[in-house]
Amino acid sequence: MDDITPDHKIDITNDVCPMTFVRTRLKLETMTQGQILEVTLGAGEPLKNVPRSVTEMGDTVIDLVELANAPDTYRLTIRKG
Repeated sequence: MDDITPDHKIDITNDVCPMTFVRTRLKLETMTQGQILEVTLGAGEPLKNVPRSVTEMGDTVIDLVELANAPDTYRLTIRKG
């Protein structure tokens, strides 16, 4: 997914559920359809809940990868639906 340049980025690694999804949703609401959001999130509940919730709200998860330089930290790439 290195060829996709995000329009926006947020880091929710220091947030806990449900704020992880709330911050992601609020950011997506400021974006226009088709724009790309890159979210940095931690393992556990955020990793499980944020991708599922975004999909349920009509957006598309493009990619989800663990960052090589930061164990238990992930990059979630979302296309606003």
